[in-house]
Amino acid sequence: MRYDLNSAREFAIRVCVAAGASMAVAISLAEATIDAECSGRTSVGFAHLPDYLEGFLCGRISGTEEPALFYPTPTIIQADAKGGIAQLAFDNAFEELQTRASTYGVTVLSLKNSYTAGELGYYVRRLAHKGLVAIATSNGPALMTAGQSKEAVYGTNPLAFAAPVDNRTPLVLDQASSATAFVNIRKAAERGEMIPEGWAIDGRGQSTNDSREALKGVLLAFGGSRGANIALMVEILAAGMTGANWSLDAPSFDEGRTSPGVGLFIVALNPQLLSPGFSTRLASQVERLSSKGIYIPGGSYNKDEIDVPSSLVATLEGYCFK
Repeated sequence: MRYDLNSAREFAIRVCVAAGASMAVAISLAEATIDAECSGRTSVGFAHLPDYLEGFLCGRISGTEEPALFYPTPTIIQADAKGGIAQLAFDNAFEELQTRASTYGVTVLSLKNSYTAGELGYYVRRLAHKGLVAIATSNGPALMTAGQSKEAVYGTNPLAFAAPVDNRTPLVLDQASSATAFVNIRKAAERGEMIPEGWAIDGRGQSTNDSREALKGVLLAFGGSRGANIALMVEILAAGMTGANWSLDAPSFDEGRTSPGVGLFIVALNPQLLSPGFSTRLASQVERLSSKGIYIPGGSYNKDEIDVPSSLVATLEGYCFK
């Protein structure tokens, strides 16, 4: 089914409220969902929304808690999501994060006790639209192994980066430390599709191309030890520096009644204070790289409408009657 952006936003808000979210929570989650769709990240757009709706209904996500914000120094913002969503805490901190980074050159947002962060690129992209360079990390319940272990020890532990570019949408990098995102494995399993070698191991610790067997096992890091090292770095920033649950200690994001209680760590920088004319210089560099055949991520999709599969619409509508 096809929706214009306003209708899609209203639809997302309606199903969130029906599942138990407050209007503030519903609006924050709807905005992030629409933004993911418009950025071409459909796997963490409407397709990811049922995970939140189930979380509201089962108590894994608090649909009504208002996050708490603290300002221990002029350049640090601490947030406690209190078992709610990271998107609302980010929204509530956004103006101060932008203002302080612009004034002091750098500001950190440290968030704990949240549900998984959704599309990580959403956070840095919004800051880049305000002229800031931003880096974000987040962890989640353990789904990925590393080294010689056959046990899940890290979440997919994504890392995102964004920078403003003159006369162009921001440059945005958003990638998991795992060889693929968990939602891609789940989507393949739902469709009965095979997956590439190196994405996951099965429940016996053996490499597998069977997506359904992969769901019984664990994900693998991209690039072997290099990806695992990035996952560890992300874990230290997103969980260690925030006081959130380590991935090993985080309850499931799709089972039970307890919040994963994971973290989000964002650094926002004002490039103009370090390198005046930064976004103009970057625009020239992006053009030069593009001319050499280099793909520059984060291009504009400029969507006026969103297509949502009819089966997914029916699933989401079903939450209005639970």
